[in-house]
Amino acid sequence: MEVSSNTSSLSNTIKVRGHRAGDMGYITYRHAAIYAKEYGYNGLFEALVGRITSDFLSNYDPVKERCWIAEAGNEFLGCIMLIKEPEESNTARVRCFLVEECARGSGLGTNLMKVCVDTAKELGYERIVLSTSNLLGSARRLYAKFGFRLESKTERQDWGINHIAETWGMLL
Repeated sequence: MEVSSNTSSLSNTIKVRGHRAGDMGYITYRHAAIYAKEYGYNGLFEALVGRITSDFLSNYDPVKERCWIAEAGNEFLGCIMLIKEPEESNTARVRCFLVEECARGSGLGTNLMKVCVDTAKELGYERIVLSTSNLLGSARRLYAKFGFRLESKTERQDWGINHIAETWGMLL
Protein backbone atom coordinates (compact mmCIF):
# COMPACT_ATOMS: atom_id res chain seq x y z
CA MET A 1 0.00 0.00 0.00
CA GLU A 2 1.23 3.44 -0.86
CA VAL A 3 0.47 6.68 0.93
CA SER A 4 0.30 9.85 -1.10
CA SER A 5 0.87 13.31 0.32
CA ASN A 6 -0.99 14.87 -2.60
CA THR A 7 -4.69 15.39 -1.83
CA SER A 8 -5.51 15.62 -5.53
CA SER A 9 -4.59 11.93 -5.87
CA LEU A 10 -7.40 11.01 -3.46
CA SER A 11 -9.96 9.07 -5.45
CA ASN A 12 -13.64 9.95 -5.25
CA THR A 13 -14.23 6.30 -4.41
CA ILE A 14 -12.95 5.33 -0.99
CA LYS A 15 -13.54 1.69 -0.13
CA VAL A 16 -13.71 0.37 3.41
CA ARG A 17 -12.90 -3.33 3.70
CA GLY A 18 -12.10 -5.88 6.35
CA HIS A 19 -8.52 -6.72 7.24
CA ARG A 20 -6.39 -9.19 5.32
CA ALA A 21 -2.84 -10.55 5.43
CA GLY A 22 -0.25 -7.80 5.88
CA ASP A 23 -2.62 -5.14 7.18
CA MET A 24 -1.60 -5.38 10.84
CA GLY A 25 2.05 -4.76 10.00
CA TYR A 26 1.05 -1.80 7.86
CA ILE A 27 -1.22 -0.38 10.59
CA THR A 28 1.71 -0.59 13.01
CA TYR A 29 4.08 1.06 10.52
CA ARG A 30 1.73 3.96 9.70
CA HIS A 31 0.92 4.64 13.35
CA ALA A 32 4.62 4.70 14.22
CA ALA A 33 5.56 6.96 11.30
CA ILE A 34 2.69 9.43 11.74
CA TYR A 35 2.88 9.72 15.52
CA ALA A 36 6.66 10.17 15.41
CA LYS A 37 6.35 12.95 12.83
CA GLU A 38 3.31 14.74 14.28
CA TYR A 39 3.76 14.27 18.03
CA GLY A 40 7.34 13.14 18.62
CA TYR A 41 6.41 9.64 19.83
CA ASN A 42 9.33 7.21 20.07
CA GLY A 43 9.73 3.52 19.28
CA LEU A 44 7.89 2.41 22.42
CA PHE A 45 4.66 3.59 20.78
CA GLU A 46 5.40 1.42 17.75
CA ALA A 47 5.94 -1.51 20.13
CA LEU A 48 2.55 -0.84 21.76
CA VAL A 49 0.72 -0.73 18.43
CA GLY A 50 2.58 -3.88 17.37
CA ARG A 51 1.29 -5.67 20.48
CA ILE A 52 -2.26 -4.45 19.85
CA THR A 53 -2.26 -5.67 16.25
CA SER A 54 -0.53 -8.94 17.15
CA ASP A 55 -3.01 -9.60 19.96
CA PHE A 56 -5.87 -8.83 17.58
CA LEU A 57 -4.67 -11.50 15.15
CA SER A 58 -3.84 -14.03 17.87
CA ASN A 59 -7.19 -13.66 19.65
CA TYR A 60 -9.44 -12.59 16.78
CA ASP A 61 -13.12 -13.34 17.33
CA PRO A 62 -14.89 -12.84 13.98
CA VAL A 63 -18.26 -12.84 15.73
CA LYS A 64 -17.47 -9.89 18.03
CA GLU A 65 -14.46 -8.05 16.53
CA ARG A 66 -13.62 -6.15 13.36
CA CYS A 67 -10.83 -4.23 11.67
CA TRP A 68 -11.60 -1.92 8.78
CA ILE A 69 -9.14 -0.52 6.25
CA ALA A 70 -10.03 2.54 4.15
CA GLU A 71 -8.32 2.86 0.80
CA ALA A 72 -8.62 4.42 -2.62
CA GLY A 73 -7.20 2.03 -5.17
CA ASN A 74 -4.10 0.67 -3.44
CA GLU A 75 -3.62 3.82 -1.36
CA PHE A 76 -4.06 3.26 2.39
CA LEU A 77 -6.09 6.11 3.88
CA GLY A 78 -7.00 4.94 7.35
CA CYS A 79 -8.13 2.23 9.72
CA ILE A 80 -10.11 1.47 12.85
CA MET A 81 -10.55 -1.64 15.01
CA LEU A 82 -13.38 -2.83 17.24
CA ILE A 83 -12.17 -5.24 19.93
CA LYS A 84 -14.07 -6.90 22.76
CA GLU A 85 -12.90 -5.99 26.26
CA PRO A 86 -11.63 -9.15 27.96
CA GLU A 87 -12.88 -8.24 31.45
CA GLU A 88 -16.21 -6.73 30.37
CA SER A 89 -18.22 -8.97 28.04
CA ASN A 90 -20.69 -6.25 27.03
CA THR A 91 -18.01 -3.63 26.32
CA ALA A 92 -16.14 -3.01 23.07
CA ARG A 93 -12.97 -0.96 22.61
CA VAL A 94 -11.96 1.22 19.66
CA ARG A 95 -8.30 0.67 18.77
CA CYS A 96 -5.85 1.86 16.11
CA PHE A 97 -8.03 4.65 14.71
CA LEU A 98 -5.98 6.52 12.11
CA VAL A 99 -6.64 8.78 9.13
CA GLU A 100 -3.78 9.66 6.80
CA GLU A 101 -3.00 13.36 6.47
CA CYS A 102 -4.08 13.39 2.82
CA ALA A 103 -7.57 12.17 3.78
CA ARG A 104 -8.17 14.43 6.78
CA GLY A 105 -11.09 16.78 6.34
CA SER A 106 -12.71 14.46 3.79
CA GLY A 107 -15.18 12.91 6.24
CA LEU A 108 -13.31 9.62 6.30
CA GLY A 109 -12.72 9.73 10.06
CA THR A 110 -16.43 10.30 10.65
CA ASN A 111 -17.32 7.42 8.31
CA LEU A 112 -14.88 5.02 9.98
CA MET A 113 -16.14 5.92 13.45
CA LYS A 114 -19.76 5.54 12.32
CA VAL A 115 -19.09 2.06 10.93
CA CYS A 116 -17.35 1.12 14.18
CA VAL A 117 -20.07 2.44 16.52
CA ASP A 118 -22.92 1.09 14.38
CA THR A 119 -21.28 -2.34 14.27
CA ALA A 120 -20.78 -2.33 18.04
CA LYS A 121 -24.52 -1.72 18.42
CA GLU A 122 -25.39 -4.45 15.89
CA LEU A 123 -23.14 -6.93 17.71
CA GLY A 124 -25.00 -6.29 20.95
CA TYR A 125 -22.38 -4.38 22.88
CA GLU A 126 -23.85 -2.15 25.58
CA ARG A 127 -20.86 0.15 25.96
CA ILE A 128 -17.85 1.28 23.92
CA VAL A 129 -14.60 2.80 25.21
CA LEU A 130 -11.35 4.14 23.80
CA SER A 131 -8.00 5.45 24.99
CA THR A 132 -6.47 8.61 23.59
CA SER A 133 -4.20 11.54 24.41
CA ASN A 134 -5.00 15.18 25.07
CA LEU A 135 -2.68 15.94 22.12
CA LEU A 136 -5.15 14.54 19.58
CA GLY A 137 -7.52 17.50 19.35
CA SER A 138 -9.32 16.59 16.12
CA ALA A 139 -9.88 13.01 17.21
CA ARG A 140 -11.18 14.11 20.61
CA ARG A 141 -13.68 16.47 18.95
CA LEU A 142 -14.87 13.58 16.76
CA TYR A 143 -15.30 11.33 19.80
CA ALA A 144 -17.41 13.99 21.52
CA LYS A 145 -19.49 14.45 18.36
CA PHE A 146 -20.35 10.74 18.45
CA GLY A 147 -21.39 10.90 22.10
CA PHE A 148 -18.24 9.65 23.81
CA ARG A 149 -17.56 11.35 27.14
CA LEU A 150 -14.27 11.77 28.96
CA GLU A 151 -14.26 9.29 31.87
CA SER A 152 -10.74 9.57 33.25
CA LYS A 153 -7.42 11.26 32.63
CA THR A 154 -3.91 10.73 33.95
CA GLU A 155 -0.70 12.69 33.44
CA ARG A 156 1.79 10.36 31.80
CA GLN A 157 5.24 10.25 30.36
CA ASP A 158 4.95 7.68 27.61
CA TRP A 159 6.63 7.20 24.27
CA GLY A 160 9.16 9.96 24.92
CA ILE A 161 6.60 12.71 25.58
CA ASN A 162 4.58 14.20 28.41
CA HIS A 163 0.85 14.09 27.82
CA ILE A 164 -2.48 13.37 29.46
CA ALA A 165 -3.77 9.86 28.79
CA GLU A 166 -7.55 9.82 28.55
CA THR A 167 -10.26 7.17 28.60
CA TRP A 168 -13.50 8.02 26.82
CA GLY A 169 -16.67 5.93 26.80
CA MET A 170 -20.34 5.85 25.98
CA LEU A 171 -23.38 3.68 26.42
CA LEU A 172 -24.80 2.31 23.20
